Amino acid sequence: MTDPVRLHSAPDISRLMLDLGRAARRAARVVALASTDQKNLALREAAVAIRSRGQDILAANALDMEAARAAGASPALLDRLMLDAIRVEGMARGMEEIAALPDPVGRVLETFERPNGLKIQRVSTPLGVIGVIYESRPNVTADAGALCLKAGNACILRGGSDSVRSSGLIHACLVAGLKAAGLPEAAISRVPVTDRAAVGEMLKGLGGALDVIVPRGGKSLVARVQEEARVPVFAHLEGIVHVYIHAAADLEKAKLIVRNAKLRRTGVCGAAETLLVDQAVAQTHLAPLVKLLLDAGCEVRGDVATCSADMRVVPATEEDWRTEYLEAIIACRVVKDLDAAIDHIETYGSHHTDCIVTEDQAAADRFLAEVDSAIVMHNASTQFADGGEFGFGAEIGIATGRMHARGPVGLAQLCSFKYRVLGTGQTRP
Repeated sequence: MTDPVRLHSAPDISRLMLDLGRAARRAARVVALASTDQKNLALREAAVAIRSRGQDILAANALDMEAARAAGASPALLDRLMLDAIRVEGMARGMEEIAALPDPVGRVLETFERPNGLKIQRVSTPLGVIGVIYESRPNVTADAGALCLKAGNACILRGGSDSVRSSGLIHACLVAGLKAAGLPEAAISRVPVTDRAAVGEMLKGLGGALDVIVPRGGKSLVARVQEEARVPVFAHLEGIVHVYIHAAADLEKAKLIVRNAKLRRTGVCGAAETLLVDQAVAQTHLAPLVKLLLDAGCEVRGDVATCSADMRVVPATEEDWRTEYLEAIIACRVVKDLDAAIDHIETYGSHHTDCIVTEDQAAADRFLAEVDSAIVMHNASTQFADGGEFGFGAEIGIATGRMHARGPVGLAQLCSFKYRVLGTGQTRP
């Protein structure tokens, strides 16, 4: 097992990345026309390879984890980086689940006929070549590669240097699947160097080879991609996720949801970062919820009312309402009513995922209609903000923009469409 090296000069990296882009573009033409059976075979064989090389992947990940700890990585980053037997099996199972999903390519989305007899069909087509730039999570290598392939796309994966060993072995398993199915290896390409100049080349578009870029990582990475990219970007800034405890919330239900939303996994983008409690139930609900979090090891940073509920609460600053902690810290505020909760979310949120806990259906309907986030929830943990949980097999990320893809980016979102016009000799007067 060897690590990618940083011995390339800038011109070398430019040539390397242009060659990678050209190869991916050629592969995209082949994959776009590949049969469903061929793509599914590649995915199933990749799953076999992941299982057979599971111990090698875990050994590589142990080295990545050791290096990350030595570099002072945060607990949140270590959680995203870490693989175990369950997560490795999850990657393999994800491949099989994606293979079992209907092929989105060639699906007729709409058909209509014009008065002149022309029949027009809107048909799902691949996007082309997708660049995926991500940090920490080695499982993104598997998820992104599998989803792009099933949707008929080629992809170029650029993982972070912190997961370079793990991602390299996972990518090798994907390539084994492609070879077994007779598909070009460049259909799932991986940037073979860790130099950040490679990211810059991808943002330029690789000479027109890239059709879209998907960033998945910290705020600084995503901001750079959005600022510098010369190709379309599936936007995903950060997950400043809210749980609002409405005046008609059931306390026991609220406890279950809040604990899971914050603490199941603190390092995922669907983890709750701010708890809002309606003033009408502050006397009955606030202290028990705060105590539950504190007793579970979660730091609570609160407004004056929250600080009064428990001596262990740390006073919140203005910055806390705008922070994605990705660790066992949550901000908590008492709000006047539903309108105030929605205003807070609009002011401080990131349009990722937000939840209301209430037994009042009318209040829930207002929240779901008025909160402008990619995912809005009623009485459910925000940790369900995940493509796999949506039945998409996996996701390439969660988009918070408003163009084309929004929410979990799965197979359907990795497709575009074209119009087929079927005539019988019509001409336009």
